[in-house]
Amino acid sequence: MAMKRLQQEYKSICKDINTFYSISPSEDNFLKWDFIVIGPPDTIYEGGMFSGYIVFPSNYPISPPIVYFNNIIHPNVYDDGKVCISILHEGVDSWGYEKSYERWTPTHTVDSIMTSIISMLSDPNFESPANTNYSVLWKDKPDEYKKMIYHLVAKTQ
Repeated sequence: MAMKRLQQEYKSICKDINTFYSISPSEDNFLKWDFIVIGPPDTIYEGGMFSGYIVFPSNYPISPPIVYFNNIIHPNVYDDGKVCISILHEGVDSWGYEKSYERWTPTHTVDSIMTSIISMLSDPNFESPANTNYSVLWKDKPDEYKKMIYHLVAKTQ
């Protein structure tokens, strides 16, 4: 099921190119896709080129994939690069923070995941950060955080 769905999604992505990301399956594993996200305009990430990968479970789209960045600093990205956004969480939120419609459903696609990740760059979730150190720094010392990100953006170009 996952392979057929991913083949359809890849075909669609190739047809309707998004200017903020590039994505393609790994040569040796169709359940792992590599991507590059271009930092969106009017954000502190503008112009940066951030790479990562998505690992799809064999029962995709029933279960969500796991997304990792290789080279980004962000409040909603763990130190190991794993992205933490609502649409990648399945089931019911036992803490009651996320509404069920915000979480994973099989209607999500690679494109909706990538669009959410791009949105995350300009609008982090400070209420439930994956990386509390960067969350606190962004909120309490925004100039210091921006300087760090500007250096990162320059390094990725």
